[in-house]
Amino acid sequence: MLSVLRNETYRRLLAAQIVALVGTGLLTVALGLLAYDLAGSNAGAVLGVALTIKMLAYVGLAPVINALAVRWPKKRVLIAADLVRAAMALCLPFITDVWQIYLVIFLLQSASATFTPAFQALIPTILTKENEYTLALSLSRLAYDMEALVSPAVAALLLTLVSYNNLFIGTAAGFLFSASMVTVTVLPRLAAPTGPQPSLWHRTTLGTRIFCRDGRLRSLLALNLVVAAPTALVLVNTVVFVRDVLQRPGTDLALALACFGVGSMIVALSAPRVLARFGDRSVMLTGAAVIPLVLAGASALTLPGVPGMGWWPLLGLWFLLGAANSTILTPSSRLLRDASTEETRPYVFTAQFSLSHACYILTYPLAGWVGAVAGLGWAALALAIIAMIGSAGAFLSWPGHEDAANTEPAEKEPGIEYTPRQPGRPRS
Repeated sequence: MLSVLRNETYRRLLAAQIVALVGTGLLTVALGLLAYDLAGSNAGAVLGVALTIKMLAYVGLAPVINALAVRWPKKRVLIAADLVRAAMALCLPFITDVWQIYLVIFLLQSASATFTPAFQALIPTILTKENEYTLALSLSRLAYDMEALVSPAVAALLLTLVSYNNLFIGTAAGFLFSASMVTVTVLPRLAAPTGPQPSLWHRTTLGTRIFCRDGRLRSLLALNLVVAAPTALVLVNTVVFVRDVLQRPGTDLALALACFGVGSMIVALSAPRVLARFGDRSVMLTGAAVIPLVLAGASALTLPGVPGMGWWPLLGLWFLLGAANSTILTPSSRLLRDASTEETRPYVFTAQFSLSHACYILTYPLAGWVGAVAGLGWAALALAIIAMIGSAGAFLSWPGHEDAANTEPAEKEPGIEYTPRQPGRPRS
């Protein structure tokens, strides 16, 4: 898997991604402590609003920002987004009121909504070979999983030495490192779009329209809903399962979340070989079939009238949910690459970024509100139903006979010149 790191451009960008992810993890811990200092027992409500603002920025602003920036040099876009993120992180230690948190988080996440899709759309132009790109996707999935495990540990270690406000400095340092790596990296020279520029609305909705026309991408849209269901259950309700239902110590919360991450990592490590043997459709739809069953199992063990969920069954279910999630998440960018051209790729990746996060606006509140009002078993059951609906949509939208050969859109878009992918583009 590490053979793909021989590519110097990708190696530097991966280093930028990993360090920025660790910085983001430090931000998550420090932001919770800041919210508690400002709001006390209402800190949860403050964080809930902050997360909602984050999702709204991802869903609403990402397509608009991409449409505005699509003709700008990609290196400048990435560097500017990192600098804005670093500046916003440095503002957080000086915040004295809750509304200021909301403003800074909105600006920071708007910059992330600019950076992440542009970054993801660059990787297929750097790694043009199928096997190299698949390895890169596995490494990226591992980076996200490792961040979820490493960042809390690093934050806990730093908090024994410094105050939580210094964690924001670490976050800013991560974004500045990312900007420096992009600065010194030679990125592919992409052909500038030709012809008259279409309207902002046309460019903003282009990625979504490509999703609607392509059966595989319609299936991916349904799969995003499948992934959002177990993610919401794990991130929102694991603390309740561990502390309230099982009466376990706080350290076991980290262990339960780690099982979810380890399941995802194991699948990410094996993804290149499995995808080469079985293909995207079989692997991704297998995950879509498993997730509703595991969620239903979690519900059955926690509904009233049953003996209750034990510690080891919880770890096993969380491991399976992490593994099944990874079977969908790891290869998803291959579908985006195959369904787009070099010119439409930024729009397609941005649409996936926006539409996938829209699913969490449904599942996060569902997991929290139903769990609090009716109980964890009913929350798991509701999420299982959501996952079943998404799974059915994925199977119906992705026929077994459909291959991934076509990268041409069904209709030509004005202002967009379509050319096939070409390996070995000149570099600048």
